[in-house]
Parts: sequence; structure tokens; C-alpha cells
Amino acid sequence: MKYSRLCFLDRIHIFPCYGNSPLFLYLCRLMGRLLSIDYGQKRVGIAVSDSLQIIANGLTTVPTVDLFKFLKEYFAKEPVEKVIVGKPMQTNGQPSENLQRATVFVQKFQATYPDIPVEWYDERFTSVLAHQAMIDGGLGKKARQNKALVDEISASIILRDYMESRRR
Repeated sequence: MKYSRLCFLDRIHIFPCYGNSPLFLYLCRLMGRLLSIDYGQKRVGIAVSDSLQIIANGLTTVPTVDLFKFLKEYFAKEPVEKVIVGKPMQTNGQPSENLQRATVFVQKFQATYPDIPVEWYDERFTSVLAHQAMIDGGLGKKARQNKALVDEISASIILRDYMESRRR
């Protein structure tokens, strides 16, 4: 049998992947996705990892008032191992004005979903990095003004940076 290019790593064992082998698919289902949230007053950017927690992908942007409805629907479809919430801080390390709102969200989330752990992750400069990624990606000026897209990309950057920090 040929090995595919991917292997599943569970921190102890490496399992060879034989295409769509039952073992590989079963192990992939055991590992939940990571979901990151860039919490804002009006909108929330959301990104998720793949089931192997290797790649961060932007998922969507939802209005803040609809966030719990969206999460309920998403959690019904996909297993989520952990939620990463961008911690809004100023460049000098002081809390930003949005930290209080994000903290209220995290407290409500933990009360609603006590089995899903939440972890804060520094989100400083993610909007700047998101704008730069849009420029590097060749998006026009009009597209770069789309704040929902900036929030989604920012959530992707938070998740990517979080996953990279775990690998160190």
C-alpha cells in the first residue's frame, strides 16, 4: 500500500495514512478543530483549523448579536476542541476598550459551553497584518475597505499565530 503525503500525529504516535483508511478517518474525527474569534463590538471574525490542527482558515464574519446562534449551529456540525479568543490590548500592553466586551463574551461562552476550553491570545497588530495580507494578495482598494473581511483575516492570523506558538 502507498502512503499518502499526510500522517496523523497524536503527540506520541505517528499513524501512516492510507488515503481514506478507516483508521485515519476515525483518528481525524477524534481530534476537534480549533476555532478562533476576533471579537468586535459590531462584528466577529471567525477562523477554524483543519481537523489535524495544522492549517488556519478564515471561516466567516458574523454580527456580534448573532454570534451564539452561529456557534450553536457550527458546534452541532463540527467538533471543536478549543476556542481561541483574541485578547484586545493596546500597543503599550494596556487593555483596550474592547477587552471588557470580549471578557463578558468569554464568561457567557464558558457558562454556555463549559466543556469547550477557551484561551486568550494576543491580537495586537492583527488588523495591520490583515490589511498587509490583503495588499499582498492583490486586493483592490475597495475590497480592502471591507471590514468584515479584515475581521475574518484577523481571526485567521490569531489562530495561525496561536498554532505556531504551540509548536515551539
